[in-house]
Amino acid sequence: MIIPAVAAILASIWAIWAARPPRAATDPSSLAEHERFRAAMERSTSPDNRSGR
Repeated sequence: MIIPAVAAILASIWAIWAARPPRAATDPSSLAEHERFRAAMERSTSPDNRSGR
């Protein structure tokens, strides 16, 4: 009887945690970091930057 009760509690905790709103959507510094990362990835994959390896 204890195993199903613990499983139900853990499932409830996980459901609450999984349903929380994402923090990155409202964090300007995170968005700026993502934009810098995306720009760097675009630069590194452009055709004129390929070294032919």
